[in-house]
Amino acid sequence: MANSIPADLDTLLQHTGIGEFDPVHGAAPVALPAVRTSTVRFQNLDALKRAQQAKAKGERSVTYGRVGMDTHAALEDVFCKLEGAERAFLASSGMAAITLAFFSTLNSRDHVLVADCCYGPVRYLDKVVLGRMDIEVSYCRATPAALKAQLRPNTRVLYVESPGSLLFEMLDIPALAAFAREHKLILAVDNTWGSGYIYRPLELGADISIVAGTKYVGGHSDLMLGAVMARDPALIQRINDTHYAMGYSISADDAWLAIRGVRTLPIRMRQTARNALEICDFFSSRPELVRLYHPALPSDPGHAIWQRDCTGSNGMLAVELKLGDAAAHRFVDALTLFGIGFSWGGFESLVQLVDHGALDVHGYWTPSENAIVRLHIGLESTQDLIADLSQALDQAAAA
Repeated sequence: MANSIPADLDTLLQHTGIGEFDPVHGAAPVALPAVRTSTVRFQNLDALKRAQQAKAKGERSVTYGRVGMDTHAALEDVFCKLEGAERAFLASSGMAAITLAFFSTLNSRDHVLVADCCYGPVRYLDKVVLGRMDIEVSYCRATPAALKAQLRPNTRVLYVESPGSLLFEMLDIPALAAFAREHKLILAVDNTWGSGYIYRPLELGADISIVAGTKYVGGHSDLMLGAVMARDPALIQRINDTHYAMGYSISADDAWLAIRGVRTLPIRMRQTARNALEICDFFSSRPELVRLYHPALPSDPGHAIWQRDCTGSNGMLAVELKLGDAAAHRFVDALTLFGIGFSWGGFESLVQLVDHGALDVHGYWTPSENAIVRLHIGLESTQDLIADLSQALDQAAAA
């Protein structure tokens, strides 16, 4: 078969990380096997020397099993294809990937600007670790005007998540990239929502893209995975050195599961996006509705940015409902097809009753007594999901 480079990402994902043909018998498995090892053997000392020299230059080179072999390299290639990156570095979870990005770009006594809509555990990382290392963190709305007011002489990094956690606030990444360049900052973006398939921050001007592969890349709620991607050679070298020094590693089996999962990423993400819009239509007909948070909706304040910068959406949405605390709890507990959990991006539908305390730090949030419910719409029949939501809302009203 002749080799060619497909132009469409859908095709590329089906032909990245597949088994190579054996030079002797000319056959190959479709799926690359999970290559497990701790020790790496070298044919001779010259081969070992070449590997060490390549590693010293920041190239992907295997000298020990912690770096991973064929399966890991194939998954790194998948992330590079998704994100338009030159290198990808794997981590044991999305939070571990965020930590890698911070530690690769910050020194003691540096200052980092963080979007106030970031993933909640980032604040815990700040409280427990960054503060102890004398790294200063400021949180504010991720607009150039708000950020400029927080700049300090020691500011080195701008870290954002787009769309923002919980309420899906779309950020203007090109504007933030211009701000970062003007002030000589590294712009790092948590891109788990887009996962490289519907949103590509590196192409919009970001320096680092971070993805929790636990979510849409894996797609089956059965693995923990993170990845950090970059293009700039100097930045790649810094991430590479930190990644190696901190001992980051993932299992070959998890890498294999992620490669398997990403094959169906295009159809899963498109279908969950369609399902989410149908669920939004349902909520729009309900008397309990106050507001929907979903950037693909024309009514969403970030819709114009979403249209400009994204190529699609996914199954995530949040809904503000005229329900008191007891009624909101009854609504969530009455659902039968939605699991109660904090993750998303899998095949199943999930629900989370958002604590107002977690929203108080978001400048995008208009405080109220209404319930905020975050939903991940999975691959179930939307008719069944709507029937389940209807009966649960009715039970909440009856209470």
